[in-house]
Amino acid sequence: MGNHARPFCFTATIPLTILGRGSEQSIGRFVLTKKLTIAWISDFPIEWLPELPAGLRHLPRRHPATWAMVLLTEFEKNPDLRLHVILFRGNIPEDCSFVQNGVTFHVLQASPKLRLASFFWLDTVKIRQVCRRIHPDLIHAWGSEKGASLIAARLPYPYVMTIQGLFAWYKQRMKLPLYDRFIEVVERLSLRRARVVTTESRFSCQFLREKYPALTILQAEHAPNRVFHTLARRPPSRPFRFIAIGAIGFRKGTDLIIQALDRLGDDLDYTMTFITDPVPDYLKLLRRIGSEKTWQRVTFRQHLRPAEIAAELETASLLLMPTRADNSPNAVKEAVVAGVPVVATAIGGIPDYVIPGQNGLLVPPDDLEAFVQAIRSACRHPLFGIGAVDPETLARERAYLSPELMAEKFLAAYHAALPAGG
Repeated sequence: MGNHARPFCFTATIPLTILGRGSEQSIGRFVLTKKLTIAWISDFPIEWLPELPAGLRHLPRRHPATWAMVLLTEFEKNPDLRLHVILFRGNIPEDCSFVQNGVTFHVLQASPKLRLASFFWLDTVKIRQVCRRIHPDLIHAWGSEKGASLIAARLPYPYVMTIQGLFAWYKQRMKLPLYDRFIEVVERLSLRRARVVTTESRFSCQFLREKYPALTILQAEHAPNRVFHTLARRPPSRPFRFIAIGAIGFRKGTDLIIQALDRLGDDLDYTMTFITDPVPDYLKLLRRIGSEKTWQRVTFRQHLRPAEIAAELETASLLLMPTRADNSPNAVKEAVVAGVPVVATAIGGIPDYVIPGQNGLLVPPDDLEAFVQAIRSACRHPLFGIGAVDPETLARERAYLSPELMAEKFLAAYHAALPAGG
């Protein structure tokens, strides 16, 4: 395994370690002694489900939040869990519920503006009404981005808060847009009230432990879809096919990608594919950065399902991720378990998944020259230059980022949050 320090918080017989209160406490394996009713408060991507009731089929697809779908799929296999997923949509005429694969979805109608103006009290009232009907043993609040963690703190149920973004840290790295500044306040209030929190990377565990020493913090990695674990790679020898997956913007370093491509245009034969939802105003700014010759090599693809993204990764030479601030970007994890070499910034949780010289290269954040040189080096590397990675590292990362392990860790988090350990 080399000298890389794997950020596991568990051993072969102890699946999870709680970080908090200035010490470490282990949770052993356990079995549920009764059926549990779990309510997720989540901006769950129902638009990506294979089947929807007729009244919901008009909804446009939004961020796929694939990690939630992965955990849902694993929990569907567990007969001791009764799962309810509660979410809001503004463009439906009325509340509705439906069942799919044993999971009950509650889609609640509310104007996004009213939700924000009420500081998520409108959400709280409507979710409380649902919970009175379903009587959950525990609430799982997915993130602060849409108020889930704050809502859970207002309800009379044990709950687990999951960190998705890490806005307190983002704030240290860059100036946040207005909505993200609002969510940073929500995150701060939520963390002060929470008891059990899950987060992904070793970096995030340490960051939260230093700021909130009374918290019980559990490391639970969000696993990529299984389709990425079984990918049959067939990257082209030439031209190099670079790929970037996820949101575009300053925080994600999209401008650095365009600038790097401009610098590499005379040296490398390449194409560049962005799998994202383009933001027209930001794209106009990007157009001013890159030359027309560079933009002729760039394509965009939108609203792809995991299998379609996997098909793109089958023929990718490198994933480029020069992010300026990130916790544990799912795109990096997908590339890592797919066996695609990654050139990324050594920031947040990325060093937990990208091991220099084995499955990619890391550079300092916001360093264009280092990023350009790393892409050149990767293209000349004996493995990365042919779109390959070290096989032992690939096997290890696939085990670490497996859906089964994700489900086990979240079950342990639920166990920790329930009264007297559930």
